[in-house]
Amino acid sequence: MSNPRFNSVLLKISGEALGGEEGTGINPKVIQQIASDVAEATKIGSAMGVVIGGGNIFRGVAASAHGMDRASSDYMGMLATVINALALQDALEKEGVDTRVQTAIEMAEIAEPYIRRKAMRHLDKKRVVIFAAGTGNPYFTTDTAAALRAMEINADVILKATKVDGTYDKDPMKHDDAKKFDEISYMEVLQKGLKVMDSTAISLCMDNSLPIITFKLTEKGNIARVLNGEQIGTLIK
Repeated sequence: MSNPRFNSVLLKISGEALGGEEGTGINPKVIQQIASDVAEATKIGSAMGVVIGGGNIFRGVAASAHGMDRASSDYMGMLATVINALALQDALEKEGVDTRVQTAIEMAEIAEPYIRRKAMRHLDKKRVVIFAAGTGNPYFTTDTAAALRAMEINADVILKATKVDGTYDKDPMKHDDAKKFDEISYMEVLQKGLKVMDSTAISLCMDNSLPIITFKLTEKGNIARVLNGEQIGTLIK
């Protein structure tokens, strides 16, 4: 083990990332690559929690826009995150990483209920803890769940793994002249309406001085690079 830049981190992965280029379902190659990267990162010595979205399977906001009850659609989205969490757990264990899934909605046959002290104990033992089912409440995104869990486990930083290599002033997939930020403040993110995380999550991080690093998920070894102190992606603080 080397000297990691952070003692404890919360890795936030979008559900769409698991779907690969299609953005839907679970792409076996993508989830294997993510698991390999996480396994490499755990050797550095940082305690790691993970929050995964469920957008590759079901997106509550989109469903509510089509007339479905928002609370019902959000609960369905939470169940989608549990499917993703179990898939990632399986991939991580194939890489030899000791892993636990904790869910905000109790489902004892497949995962532990979220108990902060138990999660802290797992992290102390260098197990990767995957937090599923968001916050357990409708109207809150998995971004907000990531900010909340990061503070509960005393994480030093949120690592927001995205499809692009940092935070831009506009979508770099659509605009060739998009400008990347090496560093930006929470307030600027909110004022510019940048789609890093939702405003509730950004505000929560700002109120508690929890930095966020956004970086490209699909570039092999990026998680370890961040933990080793390499300046990649964008720092939000």
